[in-house]
Amino acid sequence: MKVAYIFSTQGHSVSYKLGKMILPQLENNAHGVEVVGMFFFEDNTYVLQQGNPIGERLAAVANASGMLLMACDQCADEREITDGLVEGAVVGCFPNLYGALSGNMPDQVITL
Repeated sequence: MKVAYIFSTQGHSVSYKLGKMILPQLENNAHGVEVVGMFFFEDNTYVLQQGNPIGERLAAVANASGMLLMACDQCADEREITDGLVEGAVVGCFPNLYGALSGNMPDQVITL
């Protein structure tokens, strides 16, 4: 099964759910499904900023697996991080997300 995650909830969604649960499973090939993409909104986009420990680890996983990492373009612009994302991460809006995933469509989209 293929899944895509959308991180829209503020708070500990990224630092806890991604950083302490999902990412370690991905790093150990123990997540149980293929993650084809992740899309980040609002302050969650900071995880994709260069130098962020979770983002750097995530970029390594994405590089090895081909997983899409995308930050909301307006959210990244507002936080002035558009030009400083981890390697391989891109900015875009929903039409960009749909296009990027069209060749590797998820079976489920999970919003956290």
